Amino acid sequence: MKSTEVTTCDQMIIEVGLESIDEIRNLERVCFDYHWTEEQFKLGLERRAFYILGYVLEGLLVGYLAYSIVLDEMEVLNLGVHPDFRKQGIARGLMLALLKQCRDIDVVKGLLDVKRSNIPAISLYESLGFKQVGVRKKYYPDTNEDALLYDLDM
Repeated sequence: MKSTEVTTCDQMIIEVGLESIDEIRNLERVCFDYHWTEEQFKLGLERRAFYILGYVLEGLLVGYLAYSIVLDEMEVLNLGVHPDFRKQGIARGLMLALLKQCRDIDVVKGLLDVKRSNIPAISLYESLGFKQVGVRKKYYPDTNEDALLYDLDM
């Protein structure tokens, strides 16, 4: 995947990798109660099991989106924005960049799951055309909360 300019030279969405694991993990710790381990990040990135887009604002990584692509399907694995930078369109920008890249390489379906209580994320996904297709009861290990399953025909 290629870097994508967002709006100005001090805001960029870029592919991040192994060189950014510490930054990604630090960001994840302030975004979520349940974290991926350093080993999970290393193995996933080394084996290209998933990719990460980062939102860089004035040199700081303030948001990230981890996703996988298998054949013609994309799955959003994690989307996090630093609490100090939420409600500024960063998550939307990351999602739009991912959807554009996916369409450019002929991905035909997008998948994701989201906590039932995460109303801002649900609103974002639905505004981008994702439709709820199912529920996984007590899916999330940190809260025992249901996961709402969404997909998108691209």
